[in-house]
Amino acid sequence: MKLERISFFPNIQASNTAFKYRVVVGVGGNEGDVKKRFVKLMRYLQNDRRLHVVESSLVFKNPPFGYLEQNDFYNAVLVMQTSLAPKALLKILLHVEALFGRVRVFKNGPRTLDLDIIFFSNKRIHQKGLIVPHPRWMERLSVCVPLSMLHNL
Repeated sequence: MKLERISFFPNIQASNTAFKYRVVVGVGGNEGDVKKRFVKLMRYLQNDRRLHVVESSLVFKNPPFGYLEQNDFYNAVLVMQTSLAPKALLKILLHVEALFGRVRVFKNGPRTLDLDIIFFSNKRIHQKGLIVPHPRWMERLSVCVPLSMLHNL
């Protein structure tokens, strides 16, 4: 396990009162040049007017769980603001994963980019395809370690 700094990780911006919700998103990946992809992701998110990235953690390199025969993962967390409904945000995040080459082969398998909604303001959501807070987030070092570094929760 190791912590790394790359462009935009860590980063802090002022909040934007125009947005209704504060969201924590987990970011991960272990295929290809993940650190370069994280930088491109941040540039992409900063250009999306529906979102405002308030803070990003350091990048945490850690071993995989579930399926162990794969590369180590790079993980970080983002604090973002949005006025989108939770399902609308999820739809955007899934689209971004696809833009960055995500192909779902099997559960806990290798991936170019993984974006998970960990928290959505103080909401509890249990819908088909979306559970918030993210199930088992407390059991995952890939979330807990980067989350512990944030200032704007």
